[in-house]
Amino acid sequence: MVAQTRTHGQPSPTKLRFRDKLVGKGLATDALQKKLKALHQELADMDQENVDVPSLHPVRKELINTTILLHKDRGVKAYAACCLADLLRLYAPDAPYTQSELRDIFQFFFRQLTTGLKGSDSPYYNEYFHLLESLSTVKSVVLVCDLPNGDDLMVDIFRDFFGLVRRDLAKKIELFMADILIALIDECQSLPSEVLETIMAQFMDKNARMDQPAYRLAVSVCTATADKLQRHVCQYFTDIIVDQAREERYEEVQTAHTLIQQLNRACPSLLHNVVPQLEEELRVEQVQLRIMSTQTLGEMFADKHGAGLVEKYNSTWQQWLARRNDKNVTVRLAWVDTMKGVVAHLPEMRKETESALLNKLFDPDEKVRAALCKLFSQLDYETALHHVSVELLKGIAGRGLDKKQSVRTEAFHAIGRLYSLAYPEIENNDPAAVQQFAWIPGTILRSASVSREVKAIAEQTIADFILPLPSLPSSSSSKGAEIDEVAWTDRLLLTMRYLDEVSINTLYSFSNLKGSRPTLYEKFLNACLEYNGGVMDDDEEAITERLNLAVKAAASQFADPHKAAEDLQSFAKLNEGRLYKLLKTCIDVQTDLKGLVKARSELLRRVEQSSSTILGTMSNFLRRSTLHLVNSSSVPTFIKRVQKGFESSAVAYSQTQSQSLGQTFSMFVGGAGEPEGRAQHAAHAAQLWLTYISKHCPALYKAHVGEFSKAIADERNARLVESCLQALAAAAAWDPKLAPTDKRTVERVMRFVMDSNARHAKFAARLIACMRNADDLCEEVVESIADSLTDVDPEKLVAHIAVLAQLALRAPEAFEQKSDVVTAFLVKQVLKSASAPEGDENMDTDEDWVDDAVVPLDLRAKVLALKVCRNRCLAHATSETAVEVAQPVVRMFSTVLQYEGAFAADTQDPPQTRSRLRLQAATSLLHLAAVQQYTTEVSKYFVGIALTIQDPVYQVRMTFLDKLVSLLTKGKLPVQYNIIPFLSVHDPEADVKSKAQAYVAFALRAVPKPVRLARFEVTFVRLLHLLAHHPDFKIEHEYLPDIAKYIQFYLDLVASNDNVSLLYHLALKAKTVRDAESHVYSENLYACGELSQHLIKAHAKTHSWNLETFPGKVRLPADILRPLPSAEAANEILKRVYLPEEALTWLAEKQSKQVQEAKQDKPRAPRKPTAKRKTAPKTNGSAKRSRVAKKRKVDESDDEESEPSQSEDDEDEDREKATSPSKRAEASESDEEEDPGDEDEEKDGKRKTRVCFSAC
Repeated sequence: MVAQTRTHGQPSPTKLRFRDKLVGKGLATDALQKKLKALHQELADMDQENVDVPSLHPVRKELINTTILLHKDRGVKAYAACCLADLLRLYAPDAPYTQSELRDIFQFFFRQLTTGLKGSDSPYYNEYFHLLESLSTVKSVVLVCDLPNGDDLMVDIFRDFFGLVRRDLAKKIELFMADILIALIDECQSLPSEVLETIMAQFMDKNARMDQPAYRLAVSVCTATADKLQRHVCQYFTDIIVDQAREERYEEVQTAHTLIQQLNRACPSLLHNVVPQLEEELRVEQVQLRIMSTQTLGEMFADKHGAGLVEKYNSTWQQWLARRNDKNVTVRLAWVDTMKGVVAHLPEMRKETESALLNKLFDPDEKVRAALCKLFSQLDYETALHHVSVELLKGIAGRGLDKKQSVRTEAFHAIGRLYSLAYPEIENNDPAAVQQFAWIPGTILRSASVSREVKAIAEQTIADFILPLPSLPSSSSSKGAEIDEVAWTDRLLLTMRYLDEVSINTLYSFSNLKGSRPTLYEKFLNACLEYNGGVMDDDEEAITERLNLAVKAAASQFADPHKAAEDLQSFAKLNEGRLYKLLKTCIDVQTDLKGLVKARSELLRRVEQSSSTILGTMSNFLRRSTLHLVNSSSVPTFIKRVQKGFESSAVAYSQTQSQSLGQTFSMFVGGAGEPEGRAQHAAHAAQLWLTYISKHCPALYKAHVGEFSKAIADERNARLVESCLQALAAAAAWDPKLAPTDKRTVERVMRFVMDSNARHAKFAARLIACMRNADDLCEEVVESIADSLTDVDPEKLVAHIAVLAQLALRAPEAFEQKSDVVTAFLVKQVLKSASAPEGDENMDTDEDWVDDAVVPLDLRAKVLALKVCRNRCLAHATSETAVEVAQPVVRMFSTVLQYEGAFAADTQDPPQTRSRLRLQAATSLLHLAAVQQYTTEVSKYFVGIALTIQDPVYQVRMTFLDKLVSLLTKGKLPVQYNIIPFLSVHDPEADVKSKAQAYVAFALRAVPKPVRLARFEVTFVRLLHLLAHHPDFKIEHEYLPDIAKYIQFYLDLVASNDNVSLLYHLALKAKTVRDAESHVYSENLYACGELSQHLIKAHAKTHSWNLETFPGKVRLPADILRPLPSAEAANEILKRVYLPEEALTWLAEKQSKQVQEAKQDKPRAPRKPTAKRKTAPKTNGSAKRSRVAKKRKVDESDDEESEPSQSEDDEDEDREKATSPSKRAEASESDEEEDPGDEDEEKDGKRKTRVCFSAC
């Protein structure tokens, strides 16, 4: 047999065929290059597993000859490098060279790559590519790790590669480089620090991205070698942070933390050993380190890998959360700043993060609170919708009431911006968006009543984010692009869908529709035109004074009046005619939306160019003076929305409309009886605005009279007809030329007058009173109604009485022709008739109040009958028989109050009837008291009128207060009516007392000092007199604390260091006179005087005020007080103490307690409004009844007469035009000289004081 060898079945090893010499004298470069190329080709084709290694020995030695390695030709060196790489491959796993030779070879390799590899079009690119590929695939480069000084070579390789990769080479080359560097790191025993620094340097650039080759290479290397690099990376950062922090080189420490953040984004697995180190930094005393670690960890937790980090390092997470309570505010700020990313990208920890954020809303430092609010203004819509709870958003909104301006601004800006982002989804009726954001406008609007500063921010937020003006179409847009007036108006209507009554009333005030014209701002503009930049021909002083007064008046409406005044003066001095013209256009109520947007935009641009420092003030000026929420452009959309909301089966909307414009709408928001469909909601809101415009700014209707006339033809739509009739009546009252004259419209209006719909009849009656032939039309109507009063059904009777109430005021001559018949019928057949029990199942006859929708017809008739009587008095205010006409009416109203809503003591009317009649009688007396001719007659029943504010029915109290405040705000009532709000101190409902407080605070701030003296300070003695007449007053210890609360309430609101001496002086004076009615009331007055003296002294002591002797002279009111009969009587009264001993002891204890509380008193956060209590109110001076725990409602037919907290009724405005009563002097209780010894008499309290009286 033939012997077999080991290699049987395998091909024989391949021998190198190349036999040429590579080294020798006279060898040309071209020849050498050809030889090397041939050798490279042969070596590259040889298989490592089937090579005759000994045949390679000859070339092995020659290739490392210095004549080749140091040859000048690049091609020679490129082919030589390829050949050497191939040899290392073929010899593997053994190296054919010594360590020294290997070092030279690898240096040669990377020198060639660095100098030669520049791009695919560079010479010898294929050879360099082959070399790099060989090093990558064969991994022969790992031999470097075993070489002497291999660390130095390794450092050079990393540096060369990160420099080389920036040349934008092919993707494969980048991969080869990554493989080589990864192999080096994996094989090295210890990683040179310079190598790590080289890698870390690639992450230093904050703008580094994955499309940058060097950064991409570093990420690839770190990701592949993370397990080995972790320890080195941790040591790297430890050395930097510890060493640099010790030397207080915090810039270097900050750089290290920034690098950690970059590494976390690119290769978080590198940092597993760094995270515990950062946790330790959170605990160190060095503030800078805590700040940096807080920021760094925050960024890491906010990264896409944050959830895994929290899970793995929970203790670090908890320690980082604890930094929200760090003792240093800068650390807390750093924590808040990083929370944006955490909220957006770490939804898994939402419960913990929200709890922490809610806690920070009450941080003691305003900068932290402001930063937290600002954080939410930076969130995108999706994050705010899905990763933030409504509770947290409402917490941010609550900071809108913060005591610091910066926090309030950021809070409102944040939630306003979020609403703006969410509005498109709310418009699409997305339930999630509605629930999350629709409440925001209401919250902002409710906050506006807190203070002038908060109101200014709320106003700006509404204008910027909630209901912004449209933007002008850009020049690049299509030529046909126009401002979308319908979308702008619909946004307002949709926003109102989610507002309550208070919010809607505030929105009304922001609309600038209400107010007498010319407004403060129009007067300022006129003053600027007169001033002419200081260039005046004559009357310079008067013109300058008018400008100063106009500036002062306008600036008083701003949160910072001083700066506003300076800026307005600067604007006046600009004296640019174009600015004045633009401002006039903006303010003009006839300017439409497009005109307003264009004029406003140009005005602000010009102001910024002329004087940028006043831009903010002028922006606020425009918000206060222009119709930026509703204007003439809104009216057509309002009409269309009311039309679309028509329901053929619905009861006329008027039957459910509240006297308060927002009431009905908020009722539907509450859910009960909510009409289906957006069209119904928009119709309700549109009708509210039409009603409000009709009352306060009918000038907007000037261009739309034709639309209204056309709309009333749609008689099936009761709501539309009502709104349009009211609008036509208002427009005609504003300008009689606007009253319709065409025969068809006049006939239709006359038909509405005689219709059974009370609302239609009422507004139609107003309209005919303004028509061209009004006298004939009104006479015809009055005669027709008077003849049919006894024959009509109850529903038509109500409508007829509503018409008579209007004509009694607006067409008194026509009314007087049948006044005897009408008034006799109303008194005998309506007012004094017994109320028949109604069978309406919706009406509870045991309740004190019922909703307007279910008010019985006979009760509606009674209320309207009272209005007829009142309006007849108002119409005759300027006639010679005014008092004669009014006396029986005033007595009738006072009788109703005396018998608690009835005309006789034995009347058995239902409680809801009596409460409505009490309210109507009281408000009617207020109207009559506002007429100078009737003031004396009405004042006889002042106590009864005042006690209406303590009526057992909440709706009566609140509506009466609304009307009282409305009249007082315009200064139409005598000064004594200003003391009525102080009787609300015991009211069980917070909103009644709050409204009274708000009025007093506003009036004290807004009126001049002489007016304040007359209305609130000198009237203190009237308050004491009123309390002395209070039915609950008794000079007994158990009753006096309640009386003391009235006085203390007054002192809390009115008393100051400037007037406390006057108030004490008046308290002393109370014991120097007698009551005009009886001795019993005189003793009550003396007890009140003593009580107030003690309370004033305690109040002054609590506030550290000096209670000095009042130096002035005060005239006491002669209508309620009389002089004492003799000096002996005066001395006896002064010596006697009327307060019981127990009361004196209680007062001493109270004073001591107040002083202690004053020392410990600290500012508190604003309290949230409390819900209405369900228990019966404590009443003072009236029968105790249970109060209906229902929503506030008042007589629907008085909606134009008692609009709470908003305005006076348009009947009052018409009556003003008819009567034009002379302006009442505010300081009717003027000073009068007293005897020189008065000051001494006040000190010892024993000598008689001469008191001067006047008819006040």
